[in-house]
Amino acid sequence: MKKIGRREWMQKGVTSALGLSLGSTTLAKADITGQGEPEILQKQAWQTQLGKPVATFGYGQPAVQEANLQRRESPGLTRVSAASVAFTPLQGLFGTITPNGLHFERHHQGWVDVDPQKHRLMLNGLVKTPQIFSMSDLMRLPSVSRTHFIECGANTGLEWGNVAVPTVQYTHGMLSCCEYTGVLLSTLLDICGADLKKGRYVLAEGGDGSGMTRTIEMARALDDVIVAWGMNGEMLRPENGYPLRLVVPGVQGVSWVKWLRRLEVGDMPWASKDEAVHYIDLMPDGLHRQYTSIQECKSVITTPSGGQRLVHKGFNNVSGLAWSGRGKIKRVDVSFDGGNYWKTARLETPILSKSLTRFNIDWVWDGGSAILQSRAIDETGYVQPNIRELRAIRGTRSIYHNNAIQSWQVDPDGEVSNVQVG
Repeated sequence: MKKIGRREWMQKGVTSALGLSLGSTTLAKADITGQGEPEILQKQAWQTQLGKPVATFGYGQPAVQEANLQRRESPGLTRVSAASVAFTPLQGLFGTITPNGLHFERHHQGWVDVDPQKHRLMLNGLVKTPQIFSMSDLMRLPSVSRTHFIECGANTGLEWGNVAVPTVQYTHGMLSCCEYTGVLLSTLLDICGADLKKGRYVLAEGGDGSGMTRTIEMARALDDVIVAWGMNGEMLRPENGYPLRLVVPGVQGVSWVKWLRRLEVGDMPWASKDEAVHYIDLMPDGLHRQYTSIQECKSVITTPSGGQRLVHKGFNNVSGLAWSGRGKIKRVDVSFDGGNYWKTARLETPILSKSLTRFNIDWVWDGGSAILQSRAIDETGYVQPNIRELRAIRGTRSIYHNNAIQSWQVDPDGEVSNVQVG
């Protein structure tokens, strides 16, 4: 299997570009042989010729050397009709924002390319004045731009059954984080005069062939839900719901209805097909747990992670992501011995509510075996559980809402693999 790394774990690029010796915590000494580094002393070919003109045509593309960093379908999942999943390559990303071209995809009947001039959003139900909005109508209203993560409820689902898929792209890759722009749902509800006494829920309906519909609690709808058309400074991509989708911060991605066409205010949950028989948790006693939409506090080390290889002993920066559907991340602890001893990591700014937070921690690898884990704690005090604690409550037959601690085993040869501990 070809090793997939964070830019191939940077390998020689880190040592040559930064002058760091991974076998030491100090900077490499200056060359004393008199030979020097040819990459510094000799002009490279690209330095002696005219570069390409400004790319005034088409859409900007990454460097050709980065072509391997892309969304991928899991070899362990079977495609059914047009339903599909493409995973974000978390192991190769920096910071917290997911580029639009690498945002994970989950479709229930394939993606569609909708003409925004013909798209309409209807708001009806328990409202004084039902309304139909065009895209022009919506984009003339007061807008907000906010950064939030989106995670599929089935993210990390294969780990329930002790299936060790090889890389973080496949264990956690149904996760992305973007800046979304749109109008607050509360604004639309106010315009239509929603009945806030009888109206306790909002039904969101998508325009795709699967008829995706989800129930949203009114309290949440009035809080931070966005009817969005923008993502990372540009219009939504077709695979992400162009021209209009719902953004429901902290809630599983299936509720972020794409190609949004209708919102209905009602007095009870609708129990739609994707709420009654899908995206529910099978409990140990055989009962189903429904409407568990919140994505609980969770974290994962992205580098080093499964499928990568450490090439030198000594200093390494261990990096990962943490998030919580209930608010901000307060702390992330990291263990290098499978959970016996924990050390607090650095949280990088900005630390936003219901958004990804990047963490880093220094580690000097002695060349022996190690098991790397991260454990997140959010501002409510919730502590990310290990797999044993989660299974004690939820059993082993679930698919959704696995927020257990992820373990990566580092072998003496530097190979990193997926293991389950605890």
